[in-house]
Amino acid sequence: MRDLTLDPAGLHGDCANCFGLCCVALPFTASADFAVDKKAGTPCRNLQDDHRCGIHARLRQQGFNGCTVYDCFGAGQRVSQVTFGGQDWRTVPAEQARRMFDVFPVVRQLHELLWYLTEALTLPAARPIHADLRRLLKKTEELAEGTPEELARLDVGAHRQEVGALLTQVSELTRAGLRGRRKDRRGADLMGARLKGADLRGVSLRGAYLIAADLTGADLRGAEFLGADLRDADLTDADLTGAFFLTQPQLNAARGSEGTKLPGSLARPAHWTAQL
Repeated sequence: MRDLTLDPAGLHGDCANCFGLCCVALPFTASADFAVDKKAGTPCRNLQDDHRCGIHARLRQQGFNGCTVYDCFGAGQRVSQVTFGGQDWRTVPAEQARRMFDVFPVVRQLHELLWYLTEALTLPAARPIHADLRRLLKKTEELAEGTPEELARLDVGAHRQEVGALLTQVSELTRAGLRGRRKDRRGADLMGARLKGADLRGVSLRGAYLIAADLTGADLRGAEFLGADLRDADLTDADLTGAFFLTQPQLNAARGSEGTKLPGSLARPAHWTAQL
């Protein structure tokens, strides 16, 4: 088993080694995120024969914002190259292709959990439970290495609950050592909330709805963001230093600026600079 704490690149999407699975397996609905409807298992109209997106450089302009914020956490290349041994869904029997499409979302969830568990092991405050984290990291990796039949039978929801309970302990340990406020806003409806300049240090925003929230200049140091919805949230000049369980897709869905302070593991989205 590879050590993902030493090989984090395995948890980033590698489209060159994937058969465009996210562009086929997943459904989407015409909305602000997608220009058209598409059923699960149906190739996106923009997917080319080489499995590349024909409008990749113009996705936002063409109304496919949802594609620009999506990341499979490396599940695409695992399913394409490992689980199905390099078989292309275009050339295998239809039943095999459907199995590939069914398995992809399962592995994607497992890889997302691997991302969180890997990050948790980098947090010094979580050291008292590192053994438990490593145990679940190993278990999750072993599940992701399963055969197509094993993955199809997997109760991924139950496994998410087990991992989620441990990540809650990580959050409590990490935020307990922070000075300032540590209010729990888990699952809070903060859509469109006016939080400009708010002191949100060490706040748990797990699963919070922050769609279009104004977080301009907010102090979010050491805040937890697991599962928070940041679509169109304004993070201009906000301070996210030390924020954890924050992913690149979440940042990509938000708005920000050169003045936004980010955790070192995350990149400033290109469209933030383009907005200036």
